[in-house]
Amino acid sequence: MADGLTPSQTIGPFYWGTLVSSYRADLAPLGVAGERIELALTLRDAEGAIISDGLLEIWQANSHGRYNHPEDRRNLPLDAGFEGFGRASTDATGTARFATVRPGPVPWPHGGMQGGGLQAPHINVSVFARGVLNRLATRLYFDGDPALAGDPVLKLVDPARRGTLLAKRDAEGVWCLPIHIGGAHETVFFDG
Repeated sequence: MADGLTPSQTIGPFYWGTLVSSYRADLAPLGVAGERIELALTLRDAEGAIISDGLLEIWQANSHGRYNHPEDRRNLPLDAGFEGFGRASTDATGTARFATVRPGPVPWPHGGMQGGGLQAPHINVSVFARGVLNRLATRLYFDGDPALAGDPVLKLVDPARRGTLLAKRDAEGVWCLPIHIGGAHETVFFDG
């Protein structure tokens, strides 16, 4: 075995010309219940430079707080046409855009831990980019939501860093979240 480090593999290559058109960035076709919202997630590296060739995936509950997943057996409505999963690549500004509905609160699955109860409405985000060996998992919460104070996941995050998970509305009403994969403004990432 040779001395020194072996080269590591990163995800990719990304075949932008063929796969991007099959990505689903509009999660909420007409007729899906709930408040329709738009998201703009901007991806930046450790130095703050935009990442124009990244990929973001989102997974969320519907407006009633139910996931379109066989393990979510709660007696809450499912919306026809709403899968809760989307994927979009970043553009020249480092931004991936999604159209969806504002999710409802979901229960904390670990009864008793952090007092149980409901999680604040949130969207799970997975980040894929060059130089990233495994996906980075984070969350998007909605700034100003009164349920944030009781969210069991946010309670585990250092209060000084919670802001990296809060999307804010811009002048056009779009929920914007910068995601930094390193550096002084690094977003909080979670295991798995």
